This record gives sequence, C-alpha cells and structure tokens, in this order.
Amino acid sequence: MIIKKTDEDSALVAAGHLKEGKVVIIPTDTVYGFSGIVDTAENKNHFESDAKIRAIKGRSETKPLIQLIAKPEDIFNHTDDKIPQELLAKWPGALTIIVHNKENADMTTAYRCPGDAWLRRVIELTGSPIFSTSVNRSGSPVLDTLSAIKSEFEGETALIVDDGDKKNALPSTLVMLENGEVKVLRQGDVKI
Repeated sequence: MIIKKTDEDSALVAAGHLKEGKVVIIPTDTVYGFSGIVDTAENKNHFESDAKIRAIKGRSETKPLIQLIAKPEDIFNHTDDKIPQELLAKWPGALTIIVHNKENADMTTAYRCPGDAWLRRVIELTGSPIFSTSVNRSGSPVLDTLSAIKSEFEGETALIVDDGDKKNALPSTLVMLENGEVKVLRQGDVKI
C-alpha cells in the first residue's frame, strides 16, 4: 500500500501499521527509513520488528538499529546517562545519540528525536519508540527516489508513505557518550 504523507490520516495509517508489528517505509527528516515498532515492557509486544527489518535489508545481527522517540525528554525513559544540554538543544533534529541502557548499562542504544513533526506524531500515536534505518539493501547505496524504493521494496513492506524524492539528503549526525565526553562517529546534517 502506498499513501501520501500529505493525506489527512497518513500519520494514523502509518501508526496503525506499526502497532500491528508491520514494517513500513516512511520519510524522516533525513532519508526514507524502514520502520517497525520497538518491543518494550510497556507495550508487551513480541513483533520482533528489528528482525523483520534486518531480513529485508540483509543486515548483520550485530549492527544495531536507531530508535526514534517522540519528544527529547523521552530519552530519559531509556537511559540514566547525563546528556549535555548542548546536545539536547539540537533535538528535535537530525542528531542520533548513543547512550547506555537504563536496564543494562553495559549495553547501548542509539536514539533520535526527529525534526519532522509528522514523524514525531506517528511515534506518539504508536506509543512506543520505532526503529529506523535507511532504505537499501545492506552494503548498497541508500535509495533516494520513490520510484527506486517502490521497485525494490514495495512487495516486502506493508506500507510506503510518499513524501517525494529525497535527493542529496544527509544522514543524521551520530555521536556517542563515553565517560562524559561526546565522540562524533558520523558527521551528518547537524554540526557538532
């Protein structure tokens, strides 16, 4: 199914598919992304959306997926790390922050509060963080035109939300917090 982002109920439709555990392709404030709901203790789902996305992409089990959150302060539901205010001030935006997990500080997860209000609404309606990773086969270039995305993945996902082509879009900037220091792992759209 393909719908336009500008359709009145597009956020509701996208969130509905996500809440059913389906993989969707949605526009972000950077590039198009594969998305699926994150299984959490609160939503008690066992959809294993990350495994579904990995199967479509052909992505290694060891490379983690970014989780998108609806509001900057939601990060503190998932970590006890002290995040510098100058980083939080860049949210919502194309900045991904890797933090230590609240339940297991030996593990880390990458979070982003996207700059796109429509996408934050989808996440809010879903009631859970959602996974996001670029639309491409692992090791291949990111697809930046709707026609290429449809040609490659229409039969493998439940929904594609059309927001036009995303030519020359930069990925999010990726940073990690280590011992109170901010380490830039990938310089993207947001300057650190």
